[in-house]
Amino acid sequence: MIENLIAIFAGIALLVWSADRFVLGAAATAEQLNVSPLVIGLVIMGFGTSAPEMMVSSLAAFEGSPGIGIGNAIGSNIANIALVLGVTAMIMPITVRSKILKREFPLLLIVTAGCGVLLLDYSLGRMDGIILFSSLILLMAWLIHSNREKAGDDSFPPEIEDEIDHDLSLKAAILWTLVGLVVLLLSSRLIVNAAVEIAIAFEISELVIGLTIIAIGTSLPELAASITAARKQEHDMAIGNIIGSNLFNILGVLALPGLILPSTIDAEVLSRDYLIMAGLTVMLYLMSTLFKSDKKSIGRIEGAILLSCFGGYLWLLFEQTIHV
Repeated sequence: MIENLIAIFAGIALLVWSADRFVLGAAATAEQLNVSPLVIGLVIMGFGTSAPEMMVSSLAAFEGSPGIGIGNAIGSNIANIALVLGVTAMIMPITVRSKILKREFPLLLIVTAGCGVLLLDYSLGRMDGIILFSSLILLMAWLIHSNREKAGDDSFPPEIEDEIDHDLSLKAAILWTLVGLVVLLLSSRLIVNAAVEIAIAFEISELVIGLTIIAIGTSLPELAASITAARKQEHDMAIGNIIGSNLFNILGVLALPGLILPSTIDAEVLSRDYLIMAGLTVMLYLMSTLFKSDKKSIGRIEGAILLSCFGGYLWLLFEQTIHV
């Protein structure tokens, strides 16, 4: 049992490292091939924050454990809002810009509600997966188109500029892309296999493992990125990173189990986990808009509330798991 826990933590560490290396290589490769900075910023960097979740979800489905992927997608969104933004706001209040409130936030609310409707039949089928993944592609195309119209030039935004190694040669960039991808696959397999063993040993569902250990582990890149962005006063990046990651998780990560291995969904996923995820999303929006002056921000009080919600959710999972 100790070996499996060590394997999960080691796998998560490798997963986070390899996702960073993969994005570094992919972004540098795209730049060397003269791909638009806008595409690199929105697609490659956006995909990078959800690469761990997508890899674990797809591999879990291939291994016959779609519950891990479903739990990972929903649990990561819960962790992103309640844990990542909660910790970030406790360290430094996050200013929420009006642009995010007018476009990205409503988009996340719509996607969250729409996905909930798809899952009302308690199944995640191949058609559901097609609808979700197609929506992700359409969303990225729309974002690229709308941002290209507004952009005054074709340069990298400051937050993306800091993430790209412009001195990396094409050969080195391709090498890092391949190394990152291979380690992503290997570390994902390590995590999935260990998670299944733990679920069997403790007689708990793979869903719960995905909602907790794996979801928190794969949310570590978002935590690091959000804290760093907040410290640099890049508030748009701090909260935009979370909104973008949650959109990717719903439309991309959750789509993969449906595409690879259609399955039924446990009733508690909708009655407990999805409702909590949706509730936290609405709560975050209200925190950003209500009872505020002209300067809308998520401060330490809101951060403490979000962290308390996360602690309460983990306790609820623990209580329901031990009484099954």
